[in-house]
Amino acid sequence: MTTTSPSAHTDTTTPPDASVLLRCHGLRCTPSRLHTLAMLSRSGLHLSSAEACAELHRLGAPFDPATVYRTLETLTAVGLTHAVHGPGPKRYGISSEPHHHTVCEQCGQVGTLASEPLREAVERIAEFTGLRPGASGSLLVYGRCARCGD
Repeated sequence: MTTTSPSAHTDTTTPPDASVLLRCHGLRCTPSRLHTLAMLSRSGLHLSSAEACAELHRLGAPFDPATVYRTLETLTAVGLTHAVHGPGPKRYGISSEPHHHTVCEQCGQVGTLASEPLREAVERIAEFTGLRPGASGSLLVYGRCARCGD
């Protein structure tokens, strides 16, 4: 069963397994949870709570900022999404593949780095420093994005 957004002119249908995922994690299938999972899944981006709220509004799912924030925190608490801390607001993402993150020190933009190509580098970092990926399985790499430059 798919759930559609309040607006007939946008495509924010939730993936068929979203309700199953929510139930498997002990969560009710509320509209905000279903729409937020669908939006993050389709975008492939890491968004702040405010950015997620704006995107949901753009897609015709006008949830208030507090609801979006609580939804993101709930989804993160059960492991359906992950949070990346950096300068500025916490950003939330969803991915079925293990990955690391880049974080721009100036604007806070978060990018994704596939884990497999960096496997050897991560092993070397662990060898030299003892530092290993955290509970999320991710390392954060800080620098400046192409937009912010030097």
